[in-house]
Amino acid sequence: MPSLVRGVLLGLALYTGRLPVLSCAALVYHDYCIVGAGPSGLQAAYFLQRAGRDYMVFERSHAPGSFFALYPRHRKLISINKRYTGKSNSEFNLRHDWNSLLSHDRRLLFRRYSRDFYPNADEMVRYLEDFASLLKLRVQYNTAIIHVTLERDEQAWNGHYFILTDQDRQNYKCSCLLVATGTWVPNVVNFPGSEYVEGYETVSTNPEDFTGQTVLILGRGNSAFETAENILGVTNFIHMVSRSRVRLSWATHYVGDLRAINNGLLDTYQLKSLDGLLEGDLEDLAIIKDKKGKLHITLRFYVENSNISAGIDSITLPQDELDNFAPRAPYDRVIRCLGWKFDFSIYNRSLKMMPGKGDKKKYPQIKPNYESTSTQGLFVLGTASHSIDFRKSAGGFIHGFRYTTRAVHRLLEKRHHGVPWPSTVYPVTQLTNSIIKRVNEASGLYQMFSVLADVILLRENATAFEYLEEYPVGILAELEMQTGRKAPSGLFVVIMEYGKNFSGADKDVFYYNRAVGEAQHAWQSNFLHPVIYFYKHLPTEHEMKLRPPDWPLPRPDAIHHIVEDFLTDWTAPNAHILPLRRFLENCISTDLRNFFAESCFLFAFTRQKLPPFCHQGYMRMQGLEGSEGLRRHAVEAGLLQDYSITDFMGDRPPDSHKGSQDQLLRDHVISVHPLQHLVNAKDEL
Repeated sequence: MPSLVRGVLLGLALYTGRLPVLSCAALVYHDYCIVGAGPSGLQAAYFLQRAGRDYMVFERSHAPGSFFALYPRHRKLISINKRYTGKSNSEFNLRHDWNSLLSHDRRLLFRRYSRDFYPNADEMVRYLEDFASLLKLRVQYNTAIIHVTLERDEQAWNGHYFILTDQDRQNYKCSCLLVATGTWVPNVVNFPGSEYVEGYETVSTNPEDFTGQTVLILGRGNSAFETAENILGVTNFIHMVSRSRVRLSWATHYVGDLRAINNGLLDTYQLKSLDGLLEGDLEDLAIIKDKKGKLHITLRFYVENSNISAGIDSITLPQDELDNFAPRAPYDRVIRCLGWKFDFSIYNRSLKMMPGKGDKKKYPQIKPNYESTSTQGLFVLGTASHSIDFRKSAGGFIHGFRYTTRAVHRLLEKRHHGVPWPSTVYPVTQLTNSIIKRVNEASGLYQMFSVLADVILLRENATAFEYLEEYPVGILAELEMQTGRKAPSGLFVVIMEYGKNFSGADKDVFYYNRAVGEAQHAWQSNFLHPVIYFYKHLPTEHEMKLRPPDWPLPRPDAIHHIVEDFLTDWTAPNAHILPLRRFLENCISTDLRNFFAESCFLFAFTRQKLPPFCHQGYMRMQGLEGSEGLRRHAVEAGLLQDYSITDFMGDRPPDSHKGSQDQLLRDHVISVHPLQHLVNAKDEL
């Protein structure tokens, strides 16, 4: 009898899902559990596998990238696939490749999968399948995680384990949970008559099904305009209604806003070809269906104050009181295209997974390190983590979250395995070059502008520095704890930014003289450009909270803008490099110029402190080996005086005098006045 009771209780527990840990199947343990085998899930798996960690990816479908198997419905992606840039630098080329994930395998570049600038979504599915198989990532397919809860344990990494239950009631136990499910639950607005609305996820994609029809689309994002673009040539007219106004990505610099590839309806609206846009709160609307099957738009107020059972004739329509009411014409179809939201339903209350506020309510609340605000050890990756930079940067898209996923992995490596954030130590003479190289090549800085930054930690006496790449600026105050690196002598933060007042729905981003070209006006640059912040001490958490609105960082001790460049090529000696070098020199009180051996030789006799280049190179017998061609180039540039042999030997050829160079050293006296060339403007470079 006791065994029978236990069996009944166990069955009830499995049925209700309240006690998933009591499953008769043994718990399967992994250090890391990744939910979702989309782009961010596979990217996280790649980094964990390269680090030799114990992980498993759980995917509900039979293959990776199940979202892309369905969406976009009309199969054309809006992520660009720029196959040619004129450059061979792979890091630079990733700036313009919005589909590839990060890996060591050159075969897994998206340009090898599609020749289209806007690829077909089927190519993305094929790419993700190859990414998982060629890299031998550990993915468990056909496993839908239906419940996640916590199991308290003081011995666990975070004071608890995560217990995951799949559709077969199999339980999995892990120390760290990485949620990479994206946002896939359709946004639905309920109002009287919403049952007559078709969803974007199920509506026909065959234009012929809309021939001669009048269509109303609810929503104003890319899915709405994509749907309109597909049927624009066969409908009577299309109306589009939404609470917010149209935001064009080329005006806001936000890739999630309306892209030009889908905005044909804006042309037909503004050029008076029947189609149109309307603004209104969808929750205030109501839809009435007449006897002929036509759909009429009215207001919820009228419906709630009418006797619906008496028929449509008893319901007041807006045009009854306002005969030029805009959407007074009946519609054949109404289509909902309102985007997606995160699926909160599978998470037990113990995890306290809460939606964000306002326009971020479709995302879970997370901290700047992408960890849940309420549950330690639960990290949100990919599109679902976009609350960090919503409507600002590219964190909700592949070309952005491939870098934030790598940042999360580096944070986990330090927290759980004691592996410091990767860094490189350079002599201070390489400071200018290191920054110039990164701002001209780095894709992570370029795509995740104002979110990820390079951090340069100065060593004592500013003789060397440690370079950390693509660190989340939101947790700058925690840098020493999160990275295992120290910042005892100040730091530089290198970040990319747009101008403060350049972009926005109400801005004319094509106004005359919109570009800044002079270095002295670099702080007024409008387009994306590098900004270098200098701090004498690591900012505190309090200073981070008090930073000015729309500033990614607190007020620095010094700041430098590298002037915007039409080619995004910040290598101009006078406009870009020289102002940067002088700024760095002022911050660390160190001469960062490079010198010829002659200059270092003279400095050794005339200065108490040698420039670092001379100290680290010339005085240690290191540097560029001289040659006749190099000497003549320096003479022509005015950097060296011409101590040619003919100055002392008359017209006789040099090879007619044995030991002529020794004679020069004995007989020729170097005057002091050549020091004047050291302050020459060319020597500044």
